[in-house]
Amino acid sequence: MIRSIAVSGMIAALYTALTVALSPLSFGPVQFRVAEALTLLPFFMPEAIPGLFIGCFLSNIAGGFGLIDIVIGSAATLAAAWLTYKMPGIWLAAVPPVVINALAVGTYLGVITDTPVLYSIIYIGISQAVICFGIGIPLCMLLASRTEIFDKEILEKKNLKKWITVNKKTNS
Repeated sequence: MIRSIAVSGMIAALYTALTVALSPLSFGPVQFRVAEALTLLPFFMPEAIPGLFIGCFLSNIAGGFGLIDIVIGSAATLAAAWLTYKMPGIWLAAVPPVVINALAVGTYLGVITDTPVLYSIIYIGISQAVICFGIGIPLCMLLASRTEIFDKEILEKKNLKKWITVNKKTNS
């Protein structure tokens, strides 16, 4: 339990730090929120779900578009994180953050910024796809293959044996 809370807190802090540090890219009708690469973590570890929600919530307080961004943006991240956790494969796990953020965030950003809603949905969708598929999947696979932070039972259940070594070799 303590480990789960600590991991959630670290993910929230990392998401917030990345978003705020890269704020010129992270906010606006056209955005490239690098922290969204972390949205693949729930596929491997359920404790990432509250961490992503809290990180998005804090980020949107720090530099977002007000209450609508704080509430709907954070709720979209929470929904996407939960669906990512439920996905059967890593490539499908990247779909919920792309689709949910494109539709939810793209819609309200279009309205708030007077950008055509369809363009805003497309901008957010393309950005999310590049980040989740181009950065998030490789990052998570690298982490899964080189660290002990992920639960090995979850990795085995998710059928990722061809990318990772479940039992590390020991030095004799």
